Amino acid sequence: MTLMRILRCVSFLEGVSYLLLLLIAMPLKYLFHQEMAVKITGAIHGGLFIALAGATLLAMLRVKLPFRTGFLLGVASLLPAGTFFADRMLKRHEQILT
Repeated sequence: MTLMRILRCVSFLEGVSYLLLLLIAMPLKYLFHQEMAVKITGAIHGGLFIALAGATLLAMLRVKLPFRTGFLLGVASLLPAGTFFADRMLKRHEQILT
């Protein structure tokens, strides 16, 4: 598995975890007082967010992912579903590198 494929997978998983946190865990916490949902989902999302940052930096260093692309991926990871839109950009870079 290439580094760009790993980056795309981590990006996808981070986006899914963000949506799960916002759309499922947060309502469970505030509507049904199930705070454990946010603790578990938040921890998973936090780990994936750190993994995404690390994979992005690694791709910038090893496969010469442009700074602009890395920056835009970082911004996209802060927006709900942003990483899904950024995947198109990552896929383009992956195709160029292979």
